[in-house]
Amino acid sequence: MFQHISAHIFLTVLMYIFIFLSMRIMGKREIGKLSVFDLTISIMIAEIAVLVIEDIERPIYDGIVPMATLVLIQVLVAQLSLKSRKLRLLVDGKPSILISDGKLHRGEMRRQRYNIDDLLLQLRGQNIDSPADVEFAILETSGQLTVIEKNKGVSSSNQSGNSSSGAKQGNQKGDSGESGSGSVKLPSHKIRYEGLPIPLIMDGKVQDQNLEMIGKTRFWLRTQIRQKGVADFRDVFLCSIDHKGKIYVDRL
Repeated sequence: MFQHISAHIFLTVLMYIFIFLSMRIMGKREIGKLSVFDLTISIMIAEIAVLVIEDIERPIYDGIVPMATLVLIQVLVAQLSLKSRKLRLLVDGKPSILISDGKLHRGEMRRQRYNIDDLLLQLRGQNIDSPADVEFAILETSGQLTVIEKNKGVSSSNQSGNSSSGAKQGNQKGDSGESGSGSVKLPSHKIRYEGLPIPLIMDGKVQDQNLEMIGKTRFWLRTQIRQKGVADFRDVFLCSIDHKGKIYVDRL
């Protein structure tokens, strides 16, 4: 009896240590707002650990090997997704705009199986009474609803954390002179309802579809980044434009 209990205690402690180390290896993303990919990995690791703890006759490597394999898959996919936006979209999906300028996008809500009760519940949780008061409501890939009120800043479930970190990043970029304060005159209907902001360059690659959407060319974009002191597209980590025509540039 005592030996049986001791075996369960040993396996529980061992699985705890291994899962703890696995989460540390996979990074902070895994303990934040989980994407579908991250959630799948986490559930599978938990299930494998339970199987090992319940059956003390099962060899420990029957649990360690599959769990280590899942950790390796997560790390490899995360590394590859840093270099490939197509892979990021495949693994994590893309945000969905449910409200823009106070208007509900019912087609997108149906595609995401997001009913009006869910939406109103999320809005009330962020002290918003009506969709008419919303500039944008964006369903993130993690399932979090980010709400941008008209004439106000971002409102979300982790508003204070995002606001403070965003302010720090903004100050840092402002000090380094990367983002710039100028803006480009664009017809508001060109980009107003396509997301905030629109990426024009990501990981050194020009997003031609977005350029076409706002009615601009690569020549125009090259001129803009040269005004920020960047000579080539490949030297840009992120270049984006918001609905006010303000351009942001961050170098690689």
